[in-house]
Amino acid sequence: MNIDVRSNHFEMNEISRAYLDKKLERLNFAKDAIQDLSFSFTKEKEFKCEATIHFKWGERAHIVEHDFDIDPGIDKLVDKMEIKIAKDKERMKEHK
Repeated sequence: MNIDVRSNHFEMNEISRAYLDKKLERLNFAKDAIQDLSFSFTKEKEFKCEATIHFKWGERAHIVEHDFDIDPGIDKLVDKMEIKIAKDKERMKEHK
């Protein structure tokens, strides 16, 4: 699983990056289903946290979350990702 993290209009510090890495451990159940994860964090009035998930079966999911602080934004984003990945993984099992 390849992970790409970008930050726009601010410099993401080591603490926030470590926090993201810690939260991504919750997605270990789907390592076999995910090919790439791309994150984009943009600071304007609030933080816009985006994730694009590229599944091994060719589908893609895009998730967006907004928050005034980056850490709660990461929490919400990973929560949504966990639900989306579990649903898509289950749907692919039903197709087989």
